[in-house]
Amino acid sequence: MKRTGLIELNAVVAVANQRSFRKAAAELGMSSSALSHAIASLEARLGVRLFHRTTRSVALSEAGQQFLARVQPALGQIAEAMDGVNAFRDTPSGTLRINTSEGAAKMILAPLVLAFLARYPDMQVDIVTEGRLVDIVAEGFDAGIRAMENVPLDMIAVPCTPPLRFAVVGSPAYFARHAAPLSPDELHQHRCVRSRLPGGALYKWEFERSGERFEIDPHGPLTLDNHHLMIAAALHGEDLIWTNEWAVANLLAEGRLVRVLEDWSPALPGLCLYYPGHRHVSAGMKAFLAMLRASYGEHAPPS
Repeated sequence: MKRTGLIELNAVVAVANQRSFRKAAAELGMSSSALSHAIASLEARLGVRLFHRTTRSVALSEAGQQFLARVQPALGQIAEAMDGVNAFRDTPSGTLRINTSEGAAKMILAPLVLAFLARYPDMQVDIVTEGRLVDIVAEGFDAGIRAMENVPLDMIAVPCTPPLRFAVVGSPAYFARHAAPLSPDELHQHRCVRSRLPGGALYKWEFERSGERFEIDPHGPLTLDNHHLMIAAALHGEDLIWTNEWAVANLLAEGRLVRVLEDWSPALPGLCLYYPGHRHVSAGMKAFLAMLRASYGEHAPPS
């Protein structure tokens, strides 16, 4: 029987994680037809069906579940062995896969990721942005970037941005028609865009001043789960939004948005890069962490 190659085994893992041939093919950098052929060839040689397929879904069969349970750890050991050999190179190489949100990716792209790639031309960085929190180990990521409060307790966390502040903003046209709120309580008299978290819950607006804390469940007819849409709504002139001040800094400087309740917005811990401490840290990951420590040395612990 023809020997099974790593491409086919990686294909099984990718399809199992993504539950989609199209998404798995994109992850592996191959065409959907090539991926489908690899899986079909492997199933033919094994004489079992690893996946149940319909026009709408892909799911592991019982045989596929058992096969994946034994193959995935072995592939992880192979990847670690290759990373270990890479440590002897003068220049790190390979791919660093990072899971984060779209907003966080924008914050770290130029100052960190692009600078890292310029310094280490043999490295590749694959960033996947999504709102939902994922198990970075199970889904094949080297690291994640999230707010500290969302980092799993069993992960090593390294700060990768300065402290962050949130801002309540609206357009000049809005404040031409409505008096600016002087305290968080007065937000109940205003139209506010409500923010939905990836898990479905509505985000409460948080405020603090001189030890006094408020959580406001804002009122308004519009609920969104995307910061770009929230900012667009604020620019339209009918609503107030609560967002990361970094995302609206240019609009505030240009006068297209106006900030209120600034003295109620304390600095909060910034974003953290996190990774599993029990796994081998590749040369590329070590180099990435070294750049973090160079940028935020007063905050970042040693890896």
